This record gives sequence, structure tokens and C-alpha cells, in this order.
Amino acid sequence: MNASPRDAEPPIAEANAGVLRRFPFDDTRDLENERRGFIATVEESAIRAADGRVVWDLNAYGFLAEDCPPTANPSLWRQSRLVTGHGLFEVTPGIYQVRGFDLSNMTLVEGERGILVIDPLVSTETAAAALALYRRHRGDRPVTGVLYTHSHVDHFGGVKGVIGVEEVEGGVPVIAPAGFMEHAVSENVYAGTAMSRRAAYMYGAALSKGPRGQISSGLGATNSTGTVTLIPPTLSITHTGQSETVDGIRMVFQMTPGTEAPAELNIHFPGHAALCTAENATHNLHNLLTLRGAQVRDPHDWAHYLTEAVQLFGDATDVVFASHHWPVWGREDALTFLSEQRDLYAYLHDQTLRLLNQGRTGPEIAEELRLPPALERAWHTHGYYGSVSHNTKAVYQRYMGWFDGNPARLWAHPPTEAATQYVDFMGGADTVLSRARASYAEGDFRWVVEVVGHVLFADPDHAGARALQADALEQLGYGSENGTWRNFFLTGALELRHGTVGTPASAVSEDMLAALTLDQLFDSLAIRVDGPRSWDADITVRWRFPDGREPSTLRLRNGVLTHVRGLGPAVGEPDVEITLDEASLRGVLLGQAVLPDLVAAGRAQVSGDPARLAELIGHLTDPDPDFAIVTP
Repeated sequence: MNASPRDAEPPIAEANAGVLRRFPFDDTRDLENERRGFIATVEESAIRAADGRVVWDLNAYGFLAEDCPPTANPSLWRQSRLVTGHGLFEVTPGIYQVRGFDLSNMTLVEGERGILVIDPLVSTETAAAALALYRRHRGDRPVTGVLYTHSHVDHFGGVKGVIGVEEVEGGVPVIAPAGFMEHAVSENVYAGTAMSRRAAYMYGAALSKGPRGQISSGLGATNSTGTVTLIPPTLSITHTGQSETVDGIRMVFQMTPGTEAPAELNIHFPGHAALCTAENATHNLHNLLTLRGAQVRDPHDWAHYLTEAVQLFGDATDVVFASHHWPVWGREDALTFLSEQRDLYAYLHDQTLRLLNQGRTGPEIAEELRLPPALERAWHTHGYYGSVSHNTKAVYQRYMGWFDGNPARLWAHPPTEAATQYVDFMGGADTVLSRARASYAEGDFRWVVEVVGHVLFADPDHAGARALQADALEQLGYGSENGTWRNFFLTGALELRHGTVGTPASAVSEDMLAALTLDQLFDSLAIRVDGPRSWDADITVRWRFPDGREPSTLRLRNGVLTHVRGLGPAVGEPDVEITLDEASLRGVLLGQAVLPDLVAAGRAQVSGDPARLAELIGHLTDPDPDFAIVTP
């Protein structure tokens, strides 16, 4: 098999050349605005972890200064150049951003004594480097507050790089929208392994950076791979119109739940005539259903909240900035930007429903629906991160679910069984590949990956199928305007050529596990129960606490692990009752402590049969962070 990336085939090269003719590349306003307010950057490009490992390379994308090659969509190349610029920038006097030090931006608002840090990036290492850059040019101001705009890890993971737990305990507020902790923790733990595995595809973590590899995610460069941390909020924002003042900085909040994140907010700074739109309005079309996996977002509410933002703050806003990309300056341009972003999500929602109610299915709507020309001409509506195609399918899924109504698809064979029969019906693997190579030569790469995918699921070790599928996926990547599509296609090609590359980074950190409530911790164990192997098990474990709080009881029965707080009809007599403090309980359930050792140390008391706990834990399985994606 050819293990190296290939050149762009003529159909892809021609399509990419057509993009240059189709869109206004002579419009340089974004290029000027991305550099506006630039103060300085750092000389040392590598940001390292304590063990010397590079977690972020500021100069990894220097190749984007060159002209776009045929192996990349020129529109994505343009966006990638914009999102990989790095340094400290002034948004408006008193508000600064460090951009290009991670997937997201870190914003610093100057107060009377120090600074409010908004969204401290993914990793402690990149957040600390960003803060050091700010202090080098604006003075060694203390952090007097931290604000998380929403519950995704690139907006809180680096918090311990800018502030310590001791300072928070000493009174420095950590602000977040209501529901932040529940969603930040559950999203990264319950389905965390699968999400991290797919995120490796989405962000192209294993791809080399270059014209034939990863050139960005569209939203930003990619995720850093340092230490993820979490400090729980001390001040919760619960309603629109709530006003808080931290270190002399007055903020008025707008709650926007269910938009880009389940818990999210916008912030207006009246003293600066500035509006922070978190991730609700950025310079791209966002995901309604991210490729790494998440709950489907609501574009109807998303559009509503953007209308509300204009209504609430439009007359008092001269600059709009966000947790990704560069600001929009000037009241007229800011209102146009917000209004067009609003129209973008409203159009996708409304038109998908119109076509849905005419009987179209999700894939049919995705092929038919086009944005209005006025929206398509605006660079910030382009699908660099989300896409019209996938967002319409997400709207369909939100309202109608996975089933398209055709009974022929009500009980389909699973992929491997269906593929085996497809390939047999089509005359065998060699016949399929022969015809697929003809389709490849004609430039129909979408069809190639569909039919060759059947061969791979019928015979995953077929060398010819692996090679052709890798080549076709690579061509689709070269032609993609969407950064995450490109990364998915190219990572699929990489794994077909070299084998699975695993999950380079995970958001499931010690801080994330420590932030689980006991109920969430018990829920996370229930997800790991091997149901069929535990059908006949009936085990009850009761946990008691020395501090007098109500006990918790776990029962494994019928393959289901349930937990109940307190005593009552929902719980029976336990097989074993264990008294210990919460920290020790967490240690036992997370595999960080052993019950007999705790008993020997006098930190736990046991009544009943302790072997029953070991039996219960034996019914748990470990998730697979390296499961196959492009093969069965």
C-alpha cells in the first residue's frame, strides 16, 4: 500500500480552483481585523509540560503563509491562516485577548486591582503561557476573578494555570452559568471515551501539520494536549439581566442555554460598550451536532438568543468579541454580524422543517438546502466547523430521530452483516474494487468511499480495499472547506494505511473525576456494567458516612446498577454495609484505594460480606479508547 499522502487528483484541484473564483478573496477586512490591536507574541514557540513534552507549538502552522496548494480548499486555507495567528491583542482599552495559544481565546479584562480572566483555554500550560504574555506587556496584575462562558473543556480546562484553589478559597470568584458543573462533567465522563476517540478524528490530532495534513479545525488550530483542570464555580449566573461587579468591572449577563452548549451565557460590559458572545456568534457556521458527539443543539433558541442580544445590548455595543476568532468593531458592523449569524441558524431551522414537512429525509434535505446568496457571501457564515449538510441532518434528528419513516430501513442489518451481503450481491470484492477504481478515475470519491466501505466491513484486511479507501478519503479531505471534515477524512486515510492511532488526549482528568457528584459517580459506574454477564447477579452494597449524612445504596440486579439515597421501600437489606468518608469511597470506586487497606488503617468499617463489593466491581467493564472507526 502507498503509505504516503498523494497529490490532489484533477477533479479536486479543479474544484479548489473554482472556489477562488466563486468567493470574494479580495475582501481583506478579516485579515485586517485579525491583526488589529496586536501588541506582541512570544519568541519561544514551544509550550511544554513539566516533563518537557510539547503541548502546543505556536509556529506549527507557518506553512499557511504560503499560497494555497491544490491539496487544500482555498476557503479553509484562508480561515486557517486567520485562526492560527497568535499573540496578545487589545480589543478595546481595558479588554485584551491572547489568541492562537490554544483552540480558544483567553480574554483578560482589567479591573481596579487586577484582571478578570474569561475562558482559560484547554490546558494549564497554555493558559499560564498566555497569562505570562499578558503580564509581560501589561504588568504583573493579580487574577481577581475567573469567568467560564460555557461548559466545554476549551473554556475552563486551563484554569489552574491562571489561579490556584487557595486563591479561590480566599475569595477570588469563579463565575459560570447555572448548570455548568453538571454539563461540564457529564459530557466529558459519561460518553467521554467515545467522544475523545472521535475528537481525535475531528481535530486531526494524529495528522502531521502541513498542506497534505492538518491545517486547522476551522474554529481554531486544534486542541492543546496539556493538563486539563477544573475549579468549581463559586458564583452562578441564573437569569438574564443579572448584574455582577468584580474588581470594579460591571457585567450584565444574558443566559443562552441550549445554544452552542447546554450551559452558556453572553456578557455585556457597559463600561466598555463591549459584548462577549461566548461561542454563540463566531466567524463560522457552528455545529448543531458536533462530529465528536453531543446532544443536538437547538437552532431555534440559538437564533432567538441572538435576536435578544441585539435587543438588549445593541444600542450600547461598539465591539463584539468571542471565545474564538477575532472581534467585530463598530456598532453598525457588530449589529450586522449578529443579525446575519441569527439569520443563519434561523434559516437552517425553518427551512429544514419546511422540507421535512414535505416528506424529505435528512440526507435529502442536506443535498437540497442552500443558504441565501446574501448569507453565503458573508465569510463568517461559511461551514468551516459546522456545515449546512450536517446541521440540517441535526435538525431532522432533533425533531424526528434516527428513523426516516421508510419501513425498509426500520430493521436493517448492522454494518458488517449488510456489507458482507452487499459485496456478495455485487460480485465479490475484486469486482467491487474494479468498478470503484473506475469511479475514482472519474472523480466520484463520495461513491468510492461508500462502496469500498462495504468491502472493508466485509473483509477489513483486504489490502486493495484499504489502499483505495485511503486514497479516496484523502481526496475528499483535500476538497473540504470544513476543517473537521478534512480532519476526519485524512485521519481515516491515516488509520487505513498505518493502523489505529488511538486517542492522543482526553478531557477525563483527575479534576474532572473529582468534580463528579456522588450521584454522577454512581451513574458513571452504571454505564460500565456488563449487562449480559450480570443478568443473574443480585448484589446490594450500602455506604454509610461518619458525618451523619443519609446513606447511599447500590444494587446490581437484572443487569442494572441503581443507586438510592436514604432508606425506604426502594432499597432492601444490604449484603454488605461499609462506613467510610466520601474521599475514601471515591478512591474505592475509582480504583485508587483498596477496601481491606482502608479497614486495616481504621478508615473504614465493614458489616457483612466484603467480597460482595469485589463481586459487584467485577461486573464493570473498561471503555476502549482505541476502538475501530473506519473498519469493523
